[in-house]
Amino acid sequence: MQLGDQRPSSNVEDRRGGIGMVGGGLGVGGIVIALIAYFLGVDPGVVTEVAQQVAPERMGQNAQEVPRGAPADETGQFVARVLGSTEDVWSGVLRQSRIQYRAPTLVLYDGQVRSACGMGQAAMGPFYCPGDEKLYIDLAFFRDLQTRFRAPGDFAQAYVIAHEVGHHVQKLTGAFQKMEEARGRSQAEQNRTSVRMELQADCYAGVWGHHAGSLNQLDSGDIAEGLNAATAIGDDRLQKQTQGRVVPESFTHGSSEQRVRWFKRGLDSGRPQDCDTFSAASL
Repeated sequence: MQLGDQRPSSNVEDRRGGIGMVGGGLGVGGIVIALIAYFLGVDPGVVTEVAQQVAPERMGQNAQEVPRGAPADETGQFVARVLGSTEDVWSGVLRQSRIQYRAPTLVLYDGQVRSACGMGQAAMGPFYCPGDEKLYIDLAFFRDLQTRFRAPGDFAQAYVIAHEVGHHVQKLTGAFQKMEEARGRSQAEQNRTSVRMELQADCYAGVWGHHAGSLNQLDSGDIAEGLNAATAIGDDRLQKQTQGRVVPESFTHGSSEQRVRWFKRGLDSGRPQDCDTFSAASL
C-alpha cells in the first residue's frame, strides 16, 4: 500500500504493554471456541460465554492512563494511517446519504482487554464493540494472518481494519438493529442474521478499498492480498482447520466464496447501496 501521504488518525488508544489488562483468561476449551469465532466482530462476551462484565468506573479511570494518538512504532503508524484513510473515505461516502460519520476509536492491546462488550481476548481476533464504538486489535493477529491463515501482505492487514470499521458503519446506519431483533429467535436464525451482518461488513471493507484505490493508495498486488484474506477466514475454511469438518448451519460469517463475493462487490462498485445483504435472495 502507498500510505505515505495519508494522515494518521489520532483516534487510536495504545493499551499495549499491559495498559487496560486484567487478570484471568480463557481455558483451553474457551480458546478453541474463540478460534472458531475469528472475525465475529461483535460482543466477544457472547462468543466465549465466559466474558466478564466491564465496570464503568474502572474503565473511566483507565481511559485517563491510555496514550491516545498515532503510535510511534512502524506497525502502529500503519494502523493509524489505514484508520485515517477509512475516516476520510467514509466521511465522504456517508455525506452523500446525509449521514454524518462519527469516527470510531481503534484500541491496540496485548493479550486481553476490557471493552463495553465484556472481556476481549487475543484468541478471538479483532472485534468491534457497538457499546463504546471502538475497534479492538491485538497486533499479534497480523502474524497469525500470515502464518496460520497464509494471508500475508499489508493490504490483508488493512482489510482486517476495514472490516471492523464496516461494523461501525452498520452501527451508524442502523443495521445493528437486525442483530437485536434476532436475539430472541432460534440459534439458526441468529446465525443466518450474523452471516448477513458479516458479509455486509466485508462489502463495506470493499467499498473502502475501492476509494482507497481511487486515491492511489493501493499497489498492483493489493487486491489479490485482500481477496486471499477473505478466502482464508471463511467459516468453511476455519471449521475444516479447527474441527476437521464443515457444518454450514453453524456458520456465523459466511463461506470463503461468499466473503470473497461480497468483498469484491464493494471493491468493484464503491457504493454502500450495493452491500444490502439483508435484501439479497442469494448470498
